[in-house]
Amino acid sequence: MKKILLSLTTVGILFTLAACGGSSDTKDSTGESKKASSTEKVEITSVGSTALQPLVEKVAEIYMTDNPNYTITVQGGGSGTGLTQVSSGAVDIGNSDVYAEEKDGIDASKIEDHQIAVVGVAPVINKEAGVKDITKDQLKDIFTGKTTNWKDVGGKDQKIEIINRAAGSGTRATFEKWGLEGAEPAKGQEQDSSGTVRKIVAETPGAISYLAFSYIDESIQGLAIDGVEPKDENVTDNSWKIWAYEHMYTQKDAKKEVITFLDYMKSDDVQKNVIKELGYIAISDMKVERDLDGKIK
Repeated sequence: MKKILLSLTTVGILFTLAACGGSSDTKDSTGESKKASSTEKVEITSVGSTALQPLVEKVAEIYMTDNPNYTITVQGGGSGTGLTQVSSGAVDIGNSDVYAEEKDGIDASKIEDHQIAVVGVAPVINKEAGVKDITKDQLKDIFTGKTTNWKDVGGKDQKIEIINRAAGSGTRATFEKWGLEGAEPAKGQEQDSSGTVRKIVAETPGAISYLAFSYIDESIQGLAIDGVEPKDENVTDNSWKIWAYEHMYTQKDAKKEVITFLDYMKSDDVQKNVIKELGYIAISDMKVERDLDGKIK
């Protein structure tokens, strides 16, 4: 009898070990597995929008912690770079603040759009300029070079220094389309990186530029427009009109590991926690939708 009990116990132990070791998958808040494999090495490269970069970097860090077989490399370069490289197959994911259809030279039919979040974009200035609110017309006059001194819009007697993003920037395209209503900005200094823009604006008297909400901190002043402050709640109902969807584009036949990572980007873990913590807006929080042509519904 003792031998029989010992055998049964041994079988039970072996079964338990097999059950524990058969899978190392973890679950996110949706109940879906975040692990595709515990041993197979997976490399993913995500390139493009610097406005979206902090979010992708943070989620990639979390994902790699839970999936140590994954190596996810995240780089900036601007939306144009992301769209160009994913279209050519040079990278797995192209991050963009604009639709692929809006970029010249990109065949949008060959890539797949994954909308991850919404980002607000605001004009930002050096805090010493002495201005907190301007009109839409004043904003356009500043960026087109008609207004050149802050005293003309209620600020200090200080020359206005325009800092633009480089051509190909999705943040620039969003700002020009919805903030300047298509007006051509005056020539000025151009920068590739949102982080660099923030630093220059903070350190340059009279400077003005534009940044995603996620980059605005205490070192600079975000400007209200016509009394509407650059806040998430004003984006959700389109009271603040300078905003964009954040896209992560892939090839149509993207490898399953890339899609698994993007599914995690869309999970409750990310949408309800990480996105808000980093200053983005979950698509589910939007009270309106805006299509490619700019129509609101």
